[in-house]
Amino acid sequence: MIKISDAELEIMQVIWDKSPISTNEIVEAMSHKKSWNMCTVHTLISRLEKKGAIEHKKDGRLYIYSPLLLKKDYAASESRTLARRFYDGAVSKMVMGFIDSDMLSSDEISELRKMLDERENK
Repeated sequence: MIKISDAELEIMQVIWDKSPISTNEIVEAMSHKKSWNMCTVHTLISRLEKKGAIEHKKDGRLYIYSPLLLKKDYAASESRTLARRFYDGAVSKMVMGFIDSDMLSSDEISELRKMLDERENK
């Protein structure tokens, strides 16, 4: 799986949310989140493209970016990595870690229970 830094992930979030998106639109979106200059954003976009996470198409003078790496695939890979690194690969231990550390509200626990029941009944 492609490794993405925290800064690159910020750019990916914008691309995942607003794709297809131009360079200028990415810079504009990031200006509301971070105090990065245009060169920083361009550098991060370039890194993501070299890693194969995004692609661009040229539309006149504009570069329009789309993700090649799907958000759900990246999230699943990162979740597996987290479970492997901290919970001996056991997702159930990871979920219990969230529950034990009070990271999940009672509503989230109910929602999780409902999803597990639905999944089990498939």
